[in-house]
Amino acid sequence: MTTVNDLHRFDQKLKAAELLPLRARTVQTLQVNLGKLCNQACRHCHVDAGPHRTGPGDNMGEEMVGQLLEIIEHSSIKTLDLTGGAPELHPQFRRIVERARHLDMQIIDRCNLSVLFEPDQETLAEFLAAQRVDVVASLPHPRRQRTDNQRGAGVFDKSIEGLRRLNALGYGDGQSGLILNLVHNPSGAYLPADQEQIEMDYRLELDRQFQIKFDHLFCITNMPIARFQQWLQRSGNEAAYLARLDEAFNPVAAQNVMCRDLISVSPDGRLHDCDFNQMLGLPVHPDTPSQLGDFDQAALASREIITGEHCLGCTAGSGSSCGGATA
Repeated sequence: MTTVNDLHRFDQKLKAAELLPLRARTVQTLQVNLGKLCNQACRHCHVDAGPHRTGPGDNMGEEMVGQLLEIIEHSSIKTLDLTGGAPELHPQFRRIVERARHLDMQIIDRCNLSVLFEPDQETLAEFLAAQRVDVVASLPHPRRQRTDNQRGAGVFDKSIEGLRRLNALGYGDGQSGLILNLVHNPSGAYLPADQEQIEMDYRLELDRQFQIKFDHLFCITNMPIARFQQWLQRSGNEAAYLARLDEAFNPVAAQNVMCRDLISVSPDGRLHDCDFNQMLGLPVHPDTPSQLGDFDQAALASREIITGEHCLGCTAGSGSSCGGATA
């Protein structure tokens, strides 16, 4: 018989909140990791992406792309969320976007902004606008030093120029329907502050300095996995950070975690409850179809979700998801 003491501490929190086992509600979003190739190598990156990630298995192959296109053609999924790495660097990125646009899906591009200036990406911004892709753009901080400290020297200036380019095309103006959302994540072993307040600070700072506009800002808690976990361990902050997440558990945020409405697809076609589980090699529940080729939307929509201690990052304070706060 399983007792509370046998559960890891996230499941203990769920049990106390009468949310165990955590189950999906639907599958509205297909979040696809096209690969780990990226023009940046950020120290907090839970994907461990970078310019060197070009090996076998690092990026989605032709067969998996074909299966992906079949699924979006024949399922009722409304949103295609493309991530990486830098998803735009995948050679099939534009083909996938065009197919999803033909099907009238909402398309989200998780963009690091500096990719707009990579070789062969000169028309990327115009392509995104023409396909009416929602851009979710990473900008850790509205000031140069803090962004460059996290992402590398010169990234802030490229990001600002990228935002200006998107603004010039109508993104973030509130009238064109071209959505530009920004993402903030802390650079240390602490939780993000109130999302509404940070959004206000970004608006004031970016408008004052650069006349940049955007629609919304998402605050995302750094997950204690991959590069960020390694940094926590090297800096002696891991135990304290996990304790901080534990203490800040919010059952309302837990009710609205992104995995309850989303399926994550790895470059090799495996299915996961979320992008973080994907990076940890945790597949969906064994009673659930686990490969892109066996995709079953109805079965996935009622599945039991696989959890771990890292899930505390999604339920601390106001919560954290790919769409920002959850409570």
